[in-house]
Amino acid sequence: MADKTESHNYTDLGENVYLFSPEMEIGAIQHLIDSVYAIQTTNESEFNENRFAFLFQPGEYELDVKVGYYTHVIGLGQSPDDVMINGSVTAVAPPTYNGSVLINFWRAVENLAINPSTDSTNVWGVSQAAPMRRVHIKGNLQLHDNGAASGGFLADSKVDGQVVFGGQQQWFSRNSEWESCKGGLWNMVSLGVIGAPKTDWPNKPYLSIDNTPFVREKPFWTMNESGELWLEVPALKEETKGVSWGAAKESSNKEISISEFYIAHPEVDNSESINAALANGKNILFTPGIYWLKNSIEVTNPGTIIIGMGMPSLIPEGESPVIKIADIDNVTLSSILVDAGLTKTDQLIQIGEPGSDLDHSENPTFIYDLFIRVGGFHAGTTKNCVTINSNNVVVDHVWLWRADHGNGVGWDVNKAANGLTVNGKDVTIYGLFNEHFQEYQTIWNGENGTVYFYQCEMPYYVPTPEAWQHDGKNGYASYKVADHVTNHHAWGLGIYNVFFNSAAIVDCAIEAPENLEQNFHQVTTIWLGGNEGSEVKSIINGKGAAVNQSNRKATW
Repeated sequence: MADKTESHNYTDLGENVYLFSPEMEIGAIQHLIDSVYAIQTTNESEFNENRFAFLFQPGEYELDVKVGYYTHVIGLGQSPDDVMINGSVTAVAPPTYNGSVLINFWRAVENLAINPSTDSTNVWGVSQAAPMRRVHIKGNLQLHDNGAASGGFLADSKVDGQVVFGGQQQWFSRNSEWESCKGGLWNMVSLGVIGAPKTDWPNKPYLSIDNTPFVREKPFWTMNESGELWLEVPALKEETKGVSWGAAKESSNKEISISEFYIAHPEVDNSESINAALANGKNILFTPGIYWLKNSIEVTNPGTIIIGMGMPSLIPEGESPVIKIADIDNVTLSSILVDAGLTKTDQLIQIGEPGSDLDHSENPTFIYDLFIRVGGFHAGTTKNCVTINSNNVVVDHVWLWRADHGNGVGWDVNKAANGLTVNGKDVTIYGLFNEHFQEYQTIWNGENGTVYFYQCEMPYYVPTPEAWQHDGKNGYASYKVADHVTNHHAWGLGIYNVFFNSAAIVDCAIEAPENLEQNFHQVTTIWLGGNEGSEVKSIINGKGAAVNQSNRKATW
C-alpha cells in the first residue's frame, strides 16, 4: 500500500476514512474533525446514514477531537502511547439536552493516549454502544456531562488520575487501571481492574472482581513505516488484571496484513461479493457505510476475521440472518452495527448451526462491540437478534436494542421477541446490554454460561397488562435460564422498568432453576417510572422485594 501521509483521505478505505499524520497542518485536521462533528451531533444525526473513521498515525497532535454519532477514532501505534492527543477526545451532551447523555450512542475510541488540556480531565459522557478501549488517559476521566447517563464500557485502558462516574446509572470496566474512582448510582462492575473500589453491597453500588478468567483483547490496527495497515490479534490469556499493553510489543500477538482482507465498500459490495471473498480465504474489513444484504454472509473458514471500521451498518433485505458463522474455531466478529430489516428474520446473527456440539475451548470465537437495533433507523423486525449455538463463544461487549424512540417504533411496529438466545455450552459474556424486547430479553439454554455485567430495561410501551401475559404468568422475566440447566453464573445485574402505557405487571425479573438462585450475584431492580400500578413483583422466582411506585429499588 502506498504511503498516504500527504493526504487526509485514505482512498483504499473509502471517502469517509481519514488518515492523519503529525506532519499535516494541525488547523486543517481540526477543521475537518469539527466539520464532521457539526453534522453528527444534531437531533437528526442520531439515525442518519453517515459513517466516519479517523485514523491517527503515531506521533503527537494538538487537537480537540469531538466524537459524534457513528464516529470511530483509532490510533495506529503498537502501544496507545504511540499516538498522543494533547487536548481531548470527547463525547458530550447534544446542545439541547442540558448535560444528559442518555442518547450518546454509536461511537468509539481506541488505541491512543490523551493528555487532557482542561482541568487535566477528559470527558467521555456516553451511554450504550460507545466503547473506550486500549486508551491511556494522562489525567482524569469523566464519564458523564453533568447530567443523566446510562451505562458504558471501558476495557484495557489506563487512567493516571481519577475516574468520575458521576450520575452514571451503571458501568462495566474490564482489565483497566486507575488511581481512584467516585460516583455511580446502581450497578458499577469492575472485572480485573487495578484500583477498583471495594465491594460493599448493598450499601454501595460497586462490584469488583479481582481477575478476568480468560480473554483475548480486541484486535487493533497498526501502521508500518511504509504506510501499510496491519491488524494485531492478541493472544488468549487467563487470570488477568490490568492492561495488556506496556512499553514492549507483545511478542505473542498475531500480525495480519491488510492484504489478507477483502475491503468491502457499501456502494459496490453485496453478500455475493463478500461470500466469494470469504470462500477464497479472505478476512473481511467493512468500511464506513450502509450495507443492504439479500443473503447471509456465510463464515465457514476457521480463523476468519470480520471487522468494521467507522461503524458500518449491515441490514438484511430478506428472511436470512445478516451473518451465519459455522460451528468452527476462532472466528472474530468485531465493530459491526446491525439493523433489523423490514422483512422479519428468525435471527440477525447466528453463531453455529442448531445442535452444534464441537469443543472450541482451545480456539474460541470472540465477538467484540456488536450493536444491534430493531427499529430506530427504520421499522425493523426480527424474532431474535443473536443466537449462539456453538460452544465456547466469548462476547466482549454487546448492545441489543429494540428501539424505544426514533423511526419505526411502536408495540405493533418494531416487533421483536428476544435479544439473545444461548444454546451453546461454556459461553461467556463480558458486558451484556439487552433491552426493550417484547418477551424474554435473554434466554439461556446452554450449560456453564457466565455473564459479567447485565443491563436491561424492560419494554416501555406494554399496551395492557393482559397483552403481556403467557402460560399463566404476568409479563416476561428479563433473564431466563432454562429449567434443565444445572450450572450458570451471573455477576452484577441491573434490571429496570418504565411502563408508560399501562399498569403492566411482571412476576419476576429473573427466572432460573431454584438451585441456581445463589449463583446470581448483586442484582438490582429499579422502578424508574411509568404508569401507576405497574410493578415487578420479585427479583428471582418470586423471591426478593417488589419494585413499584412506592418502593423503587430492590437488591439481591
